[in-house]
Amino acid sequence: MYIIDGIAYAGDQKPPIKVCGIRPLENHKLWVRFTTGEAKVFDFTPLLEKPAFHELSNPQIFNQVYIDFGIPVWKDGDIDIAPEYLYENGTPDQ
Repeated sequence: MYIIDGIAYAGDQKPPIKVCGIRPLENHKLWVRFTTGEAKVFDFTPLLEKPAFHELSNPQIFNQVYIDFGIPVWKDGDIDIAPEYLYENGTPDQ
């Protein structure tokens, strides 16, 4: 059992998933290494239609991805994506 903000939860607390390595690939894909030790490839193409990520359709901007406190970001932090989303929707890197 563990407690966060006065609320008791059953089981053991899992450490948060963070990104510890990232590399842009061709066709708006990201290679991502997580603090779990796993590496995955995430296809960003479907998200480029969303207003929040539309600027990333420009490969020059997309390729400027970097990690800030375990989170992938672009444009000085104006655009980011949750590591958990990348982890859940990425494909294991072979």
